[in-house]
Amino acid sequence: MVVIVVGLCGSALLYPSRAPAAVGEMVESLTGANPNPIQLERPVAPAQLSAVAQLGKKIFFDPTLSASGRQSCASCHSPEHAFGPPNNLAVQLGGPSLSQQGYRPPPSLMYLYRQPNFSIGPDAGDADNAPNLAQIASQVSGVARAQKNAGVAPAAPAMVPQGGMFWDGRADTLQAQAAGPMLNPVEMANASEADILAKLQRTQYKKDFLQLFGSNVFQNTTLAMSEAMFAVARYQVEEQSFHPYSSKYDYWLEGKARLSQAELHGLRLFNDPDKANCAGCHLSKPSSDGLPPMFTDYQYEALGVPRNTQLAANKDRSFFDMGICGPFRTDLKDQTQYCGMFLTPTLRNVSTRKVFFHNGVFTSLEDVMAFYNERNTAPQKFYPLGADGKTEKYDDLPKQFRANIDDKDAPFDRKFGDKPAMTDADIRDIIAFLKTLNDGYQVSTR
Repeated sequence: MVVIVVGLCGSALLYPSRAPAAVGEMVESLTGANPNPIQLERPVAPAQLSAVAQLGKKIFFDPTLSASGRQSCASCHSPEHAFGPPNNLAVQLGGPSLSQQGYRPPPSLMYLYRQPNFSIGPDAGDADNAPNLAQIASQVSGVARAQKNAGVAPAAPAMVPQGGMFWDGRADTLQAQAAGPMLNPVEMANASEADILAKLQRTQYKKDFLQLFGSNVFQNTTLAMSEAMFAVARYQVEEQSFHPYSSKYDYWLEGKARLSQAELHGLRLFNDPDKANCAGCHLSKPSSDGLPPMFTDYQYEALGVPRNTQLAANKDRSFFDMGICGPFRTDLKDQTQYCGMFLTPTLRNVSTRKVFFHNGVFTSLEDVMAFYNERNTAPQKFYPLGADGKTEKYDDLPKQFRANIDDKDAPFDRKFGDKPAMTDADIRDIIAFLKTLNDGYQVSTR
């Protein structure tokens, strides 16, 4: 019989080299219970949405605010699909006739209220003269990247960009995030803020604007746009379904649910710095203030995922989506040490998604885990052959930037021909654990 020893934070689960604190923990692990339950802090849901949030909800579900008249925020951020895409397309279709491919899969909108602002280096916070991002990036360009393991943030996280929304962190607020798709030519495709304003004035809820923001609100385009996006942000903050913290794992942390032996083993592998090492970036511990774990460190990684040849943009062989250093954000385009880096997403509700990574190249968690496990040991499984007949590893990033790709952290620290860090059975158990991160778990009352 294999005994899976589990616990929380300081236990053998997060630090596999430690022995179990007591025989009792071993007994509890066999039943699937958490031997060290804690109380998680969750945001208090309002009795009802405020008037501003109710307006935001109307905007969120209104397809008439798009150029096509058929696409709303909810079209790509479906409530029934963890506020992510409702289909298995690598990228969503948009534009005036809903026929143009986007560039990246829309991330889930869930839990964005906890996303920190984009930064590099120490928190500028209340500094009177916040340093320029490009200046900070230049200062740290020669500093070695900190390794990630054991489910805790590295000692020097300042060496990697952090925070922000979208795959490249170019938006800092929920308002800015909401405005982005409305003005994107391959998404909702409005030509300008004035174009959006004209549409808002034709809606049935125009009177809500006037009542909430004053009779002159539509006379100033920038003000009206700001208030509209503020309303959408309030909806995302107040509506509990954006941040329910109702996964099986949340309840297991609190001692209200039991994990199966496969899920427990998957959790241990998830946290093991020599195996999957998922928790090196997808932190699995509750925060110091008791908030449930977000399963992200909010930082950026260059993973070298294969080029998705099905994307229209990639038909141009000279085009490369390089994340932080372009093409969609330009303030750090000269900081080439970040080329190829994309935001580490939360793994909450990850098994509800149909495509993965910034280019949607993989379509299942099995594909994702195989890539992590064998990217370096068997690259021929994921990358095409080059003109020289050899496997063209990291084919979606120009050669001069491929040194940015992580090959230090497990499981990427293996070499070609080495035994992979995980077995097929390990991967099945990790995926079983990942499914415990889906919200909507019903706690047994027995």
